[in-house]
Amino acid sequence: MVGPKYYTMKLQLPAFTSFVSSTSFPKLLPATVTCYSCNENTPTTRVDIVFLYSLRCKCSAMLVNRWFRLCSLCSRVVYSSTGIRGGWRTLPGHTSLKYANITEVPYWGTVESKRLSHSDLGDLYQSESVQRYLQQLMGEYRDLSERLQHVYLNESDRKQLIKKHTELLPLANIFGSIEQALKDHEEVFSLLNGSAGTKDEDQQLTQLLKEEEGHISSKILALRKDLIKALVPTDPLDSSNVLLEVVSGRTTGGDICQQFSREMFDMYQGFASYKNWDFEVYNYTPAEYGGLHHAAIRITGDNVYRHLKHEGGTHRVQRIPEVGLSSRMQRIHTGTMTIIILPQPVEFDVHIDPKDLRIDTFRARGAGGQSVNTTDSAVRVVHLPTGITAESQQTRSQLQNRDTAMRVLRARLYQSMMGKDTEQRQTARKQQVGTRSQSERIRTYNFSQDRVTDHRTGYVTRDIKEFMRGGAALDDLISDVLEHAERESLLEMVESSSGSLRQPESGQSAD
Repeated sequence: MVGPKYYTMKLQLPAFTSFVSSTSFPKLLPATVTCYSCNENTPTTRVDIVFLYSLRCKCSAMLVNRWFRLCSLCSRVVYSSTGIRGGWRTLPGHTSLKYANITEVPYWGTVESKRLSHSDLGDLYQSESVQRYLQQLMGEYRDLSERLQHVYLNESDRKQLIKKHTELLPLANIFGSIEQALKDHEEVFSLLNGSAGTKDEDQQLTQLLKEEEGHISSKILALRKDLIKALVPTDPLDSSNVLLEVVSGRTTGGDICQQFSREMFDMYQGFASYKNWDFEVYNYTPAEYGGLHHAAIRITGDNVYRHLKHEGGTHRVQRIPEVGLSSRMQRIHTGTMTIIILPQPVEFDVHIDPKDLRIDTFRARGAGGQSVNTTDSAVRVVHLPTGITAESQQTRSQLQNRDTAMRVLRARLYQSMMGKDTEQRQTARKQQVGTRSQSERIRTYNFSQDRVTDHRTGYVTRDIKEFMRGGAALDDLISDVLEHAERESLLEMVESSSGSLRQPESGQSAD
């Protein structure tokens, strides 16, 4: 049945996943909603099953009703218990999924469930705080250019100004390209309005102008996205290699945790192969029923830490166990395991005094054979001032195990130093992407419902078996988390910059 044009949204809710995927919504009723940004009445439609309105107003503010709306920055559904504008909060828990693809549909259609990705970084260009920050940086760039050309400076000051000027130069170039593209767009638009004739030549010119306008508009959007990406603060450790540790949880029904730990080990091994990284096992302590107690792996390659730094945390599994003691009950069990991501430091990054070390040797645990557990080849190294330990029992050579244990210890000491530094620099803003604490639950793997959910961004994906292979599906999720983290990092930097600008003003008013 064909009806009037209306705006709808494709959505996914965990409670209605099977229902949404197999059911159409015939009760899409025309309605009118007042936009809270411009106070205009906008026609929309109502989806009875989820009690949401969806619309796109002329002012580009995507609102829904008095208690719900779509955030114009991150496309999340937010709510206000009082219905008062300004009191919006993101929907908590499993309903905090991402909504996208708000499109004009010319007929009554079926609302399909699908995996939804987060909004683009380029959307931040419209943010008022980001615009103020951009203007501040461009003003600083113009001031530096003026000083370098006309002000006499000593060698030390000139080097500092040139360094800062060089850092801002890429931003200034992109910003200048955007301004030029906007001027070109305005010229084309004025020509387009002035060529409203009926002659064939005028029609051909109009068509060419429309094509040129579309090309310039696409160029402006691409430049804005490049500008936002250039604003995102870079992590100097992104290019570092990684020491990845897989640690089984200690909850009741430990066999399910140990089996899940082995699957996670296999997943990251598959991901390393997918990214063409080297995967070197430092330590592997197996458990019963084919499980895994603990493993330490060194992963080397291009930008390893950049891709894996947000994987650190507690991963939860929900499934009916296939093996082990828990499998006898034939009910859904919940278990956890922890992934620890440590950037692999350069040798001189961490100085370790040999006097601060205690080195113990012992017989290796696990399966025997070839004298691996008949000699004291395993090595444990303890850093006495901090109590941090590391051990290795992978090879029959005590020297090789000692070298491996020292690498692990150095990485853990480096992470401890980084953690203290980060704690000193933390701000009051809580990042939605998480505190990046290793004890934070970041993801749930629900085998019974064939679903993986990342709790930091609300990213949901299906086909859990394909996901556990560590290929493109995991890469997509990591990219989504990374983009969300960059978004939050930029917003935090912009807010801190705005706060520093307001402090002198408050001081002056106090005087």
